[in-house]
Amino acid sequence: MSRYIGPRVKKLRSFGVDLPGLSRKSMDRRPTAPGQHGPTRRRKISDYGRQLAEKQKLRYNYGLGERQFRRLILEARKSKLGAGDKLLELLERRLDNVVFRAGFAATIPAARQLVAHGHITVNGKRVSIPSYRIQVGDVVRPKDASLQLKAVHAALQSPSLSSPEWLECDKSRVLARVMSLPDKGSVPMPIDIQLVIEHYSKRI
Repeated sequence: MSRYIGPRVKKLRSFGVDLPGLSRKSMDRRPTAPGQHGPTRRRKISDYGRQLAEKQKLRYNYGLGERQFRRLILEARKSKLGAGDKLLELLERRLDNVVFRAGFAATIPAARQLVAHGHITVNGKRVSIPSYRIQVGDVVRPKDASLQLKAVHAALQSPSLSSPEWLECDKSRVLARVMSLPDKGSVPMPIDIQLVIEHYSKRI
């Protein structure tokens, strides 16, 4: 799942919503569902189908495998916050997502590659684990040599999304400082998180 290399816009069309973490492209030009009967198909979606679709939106947007996702669900359930709110916070705090939201990469898969290849530092130290969880006060930036990469330069010139409120971005120094923990309003797409929690309520 985390290495999905299929047609990304097709996935957006199947969910009926743009997933900025998966692709910077939009489904606006072809907003209908994929397939021969996509424009005219009228099918009734079950409760299970709605729950599954919401869960898959998160998995595809953040590039997580089912096993990884289940671990986050279990951790979120133990939190004093609501399980849904905590799950979204944990997803947003992943280093690959922070690199993407800071504008250093065009998508989360691109950000994951930058992190895995050692191009990103946290508080001045190289971190190569995409799932690394950032904390308040952390400073994230590409290494000086990595600023010359075409992908980084292009992303900085044309970021996919504006920076969230919990992340302070200094464009002149090309760094991002974590000012607070993200909340459910930080997620850059419509999501019914309660359906995701319900999906796992009888499966974990």
